[in-house]
Amino acid sequence: MEVIPVDLVGLVAVIMGISVVLVPVIGLTARYALKPIVGVISRSLESRGTEESVQMVERRLELLEQQLEDVQGSLHRLVEVSEFDAKLRAGGDDRGALAAGEGAAMEPGSD
Repeated sequence: MEVIPVDLVGLVAVIMGISVVLVPVIGLTARYALKPIVGVISRSLESRGTEESVQMVERRLELLEQQLEDVQGSLHRLVEVSEFDAKLRAGGDDRGALAAGEGAAMEPGSD
């Protein structure tokens, strides 16, 4: 098998000469061919991000609504308890006087 000598300088010159022409052609092709594809990918990623942010906002809104309902329920129970307490205090004075009167009537030595 015979080895053919390679002219390295000539080979590099040919590759560089072809690159001078091919690099701009590849760049222009990529610019016009890939720009629509990149635009579509960009818009799809942007819309997905928008959908995710809308879902996060909806979830936060649901949690806020649930928290508001809990606070309203607690407030309603607190109002009921304070009304009940006010009724007990108002009724408790009469019962306290009555209980004191009965206690005095029942003491030994007062009959």
